[in-house]
Amino acid sequence: MIYLGIDTSNYTTSAAVYDSESRSVRQNKKLLNVKAGEVGLRQSEAVFQHVKQLPDVIDGLIQIGESISAIGVSTRPRNIEGSYMPCFMVGETVARSISSVGNIPVYKTSHQVGHVLAALYSCQRLDLLSGNEPFIAFHVSGGTTDCLLIRADKEEVITATEISSSLDLKAGQLVDRVGVMLGLDFPCGKELEKLASESIARFKPKATIRNGSCCLSGIENQCRDMLGKGYNKCDIALFALKSVEAAIYEMTVYATKKFGSLPVVYAGGVMSDKLIRGRLERSFDSYFAEPAFSQDNAVGVAIFSALKDGCRL
Repeated sequence: MIYLGIDTSNYTTSAAVYDSESRSVRQNKKLLNVKAGEVGLRQSEAVFQHVKQLPDVIDGLIQIGESISAIGVSTRPRNIEGSYMPCFMVGETVARSISSVGNIPVYKTSHQVGHVLAALYSCQRLDLLSGNEPFIAFHVSGGTTDCLLIRADKEEVITATEISSSLDLKAGQLVDRVGVMLGLDFPCGKELEKLASESIARFKPKATIRNGSCCLSGIENQCRDMLGKGYNKCDIALFALKSVEAAIYEMTVYATKKFGSLPVVYAGGVMSDKLIRGRLERSFDSYFAEPAFSQDNAVGVAIFSALKDGCRL
């Protein structure tokens, strides 16, 4: 059984195939192009780029002799009232077109659900969906810094209840703003991590937390001050990433105190940064997706369609 997943986020055009027999995945993805010095795209430009890129991203995923059993597609950022972003319309339109031609069922979900399912697949913890106990998941990216209580659900596969979030900047926004400030190309995550790895400084920044939620805008200001004072760029990069680590750590402490020592799954592009993981790995029952499954991808929505179609993973 072959399941196609499509995700057209604000950063990446993604498509993936899940093979339920071998429990393996194949995926293609392509970043959206952002001009040098800018920190994002207008939705109209993101839609245009997805329209151009998605056919090439899907091309070659389905091999000769394979037929698609169902299609999964992310149609919104999160499963909450009013969650909407035009770029997801591209994936939905293509999914519905393939469906109408081949009489194939389409299952719609959110970008966030896709991230959580892809992380569970990557860290081999899809078994968390088979029990009655909840678990904690983080979705940390350019658009979200969310700590979530996840429960398995018959209709939606999983439900996500927000425990805490960011009260201002999202972690991915902070990474990209600091990266562009230091002359890096957007999106800046990989380059900022590489730059930070050159630092020998030791930082122990304190997180600003209010009722479990973090405030990150002050970190951007501190980094700008450091740059003005002549700090090495690698030290500024490390300070920014260690500040994100401190915020995620305190948010995890808050969640585990409130709900108990549950497994914690970390997803989203920011959490692919290994410099952020160390303290979290040592302190909690934590699980991390590999970078290919932590960054924006369509693997989770492909798996979503398989689960909705009745597959047992």
